[in-house]
Amino acid sequence: GALKATAPPLPKVASSAMLGAFSGGCDMKKYLLILGLGLLAVLAYLLATLLFKGDLPKEVVDANYSSPASQFMDLGEQGRIHFRDEGNQRGLPVLLLHGSNASLHTFEPWVQLLKDDYRMVSLDLPGHGLTGEVPNEKYSTTAYVSLVDRVASQLGIDKFALVGSSMGGDAALRYALAHPQKLLGLVLVGSGGLRVEAPDGGELEPPLVFKLLQQSWFRGIAAKLDFHFLIEQGVRSAYNNSQVVTDKLIQRYYNLNLRAGTRRATVLRFQGPWTFLQEDDIASIKVPTLLMWGVEDALVPFAAAQRFKELLPQAETAFYGDVGHMPMEEIPEPSADDLRHFLQKLGR
Repeated sequence: GALKATAPPLPKVASSAMLGAFSGGCDMKKYLLILGLGLLAVLAYLLATLLFKGDLPKEVVDANYSSPASQFMDLGEQGRIHFRDEGNQRGLPVLLLHGSNASLHTFEPWVQLLKDDYRMVSLDLPGHGLTGEVPNEKYSTTAYVSLVDRVASQLGIDKFALVGSSMGGDAALRYALAHPQKLLGLVLVGSGGLRVEAPDGGELEPPLVFKLLQQSWFRGIAAKLDFHFLIEQGVRSAYNNSQVVTDKLIQRYYNLNLRAGTRRATVLRFQGPWTFLQEDDIASIKVPTLLMWGVEDALVPFAAAQRFKELLPQAETAFYGDVGHMPMEEIPEPSADDLRHFLQKLGR
């Protein structure tokens, strides 16, 4: 189909040259050299076929993963930002920030369930979704703070609730520290930004693709690799092997990752440096806050939710047993109800 990349043709091994050299009395070393070169050519082909994958054209991916609500905002060096501004335009505005290697599509269930009452604005952060690579090549959560502020300003939104999932939660926390006067509420869903240990006191075990991207040798080849196996493993882990993980959902992550330029942006993003927020800064946040977490979160463990609660004792909580990192998709109705209950208490 249109979203399939093709492998290069199988290289021809110089079998006639090998046989001629051998039958003509050439020594065994020359024969073995030619044989070895032929085997290397076959091995190179197999590696190229199995491990490497070409980019998918941006226009093809955009056509498949945009919707009638999709809009694009040109912010110059900060990129051509894909966003959706849906729902009740007179309702309380809610801006939604997705996690690492995800896209605004993760919030589609919540948008459908809440848009009658709220103005739901979701966006693809730089390096992700249909925004993809950006000219200034800035992909840190710190860089996303100014981006969120510009998007809100362009849309004429001066006060809003900010929802951040995972990496998006890290960006949302930084926004709350930089612009507290603009936030009516803060919602952290399996949020990053806080350094935490695994429950047993050992090292956290992120999905294999995240672990590999932290290695410089892997980043050197990652911009051309076929990530399908790693993406499938990562998605199933993030979603706690939920039944919502279908071939279609995995293909969405895969195709958006293959969008031209995105793998290179991912490499740049993971080469860091990675920074965490100071606990004192987190504790200084006074914006009304809701913590939403799956107890079985394999990416940001539930221990992080407990530590956030200690730092933000005024925060409300919505914790879910048998749920992973993506409650908005794993259990959309109950989690949307909890978000609605929180939003109803926020003033304009």
